[in-house]
Amino acid sequence: MFIIAGLGNPGALYEGTRHNAGFDVIDALAREYTISVDYRKSRALIGKGVIEGQKVLLVKPQTYMNLSGESIRALTDYYKIDEETELIVIYDDVSLDPGRIRIRKKGSAGGHNGIKSIISHLGTQVFLRVKVGVGEKPKQYDLADYVLGHFSAEEKEKMEEGYRQAVEAVKYMVTDRVDEAMNEYNRKAGTKEL
Repeated sequence: MFIIAGLGNPGALYEGTRHNAGFDVIDALAREYTISVDYRKSRALIGKGVIEGQKVLLVKPQTYMNLSGESIRALTDYYKIDEETELIVIYDDVSLDPGRIRIRKKGSAGGHNGIKSIISHLGTQVFLRVKVGVGEKPKQYDLADYVLGHFSAEEKEKMEEGYRQAVEAVKYMVTDRVDEAMNEYNRKAGTKEL
């Protein structure tokens, strides 16, 4: 079984913000595979379903971004999954253009507080990730204000394409084709995998 966790902040105030890109991908997966993400467990909204023949748990932590690790750790413990191979975390990335995605097998938090919390609670930096680009912060903006801001109409179009690509990438990842997904989507982002 895979736990697929999208990061974000709960509540209507944060809907559609850059920091909620992870939630938006979970919503896209839920629509595509008719999975209801409405059951509460371990301080998260969860939904059980099947993607490409694999049992999955779609997860939207309700702890607020900076405490995401508390919820993720409780769920990985409860469902006894191997976080290095059966956990996929989806989140926003300000170093990628809006709608671009990048897949990683491990890495540091890169300044992302949600990932920092997950690394701290799991005790490892080795877990699968789908980063969804939200665009670089303009120089005059505060980072917190920027990631809690909303997309322009033009950015929204790019983000919808990014969410679609993230859904496709997850299909690869749950069928043990992570390297294939990295080759496909990291290349599209104009990046080289190290």
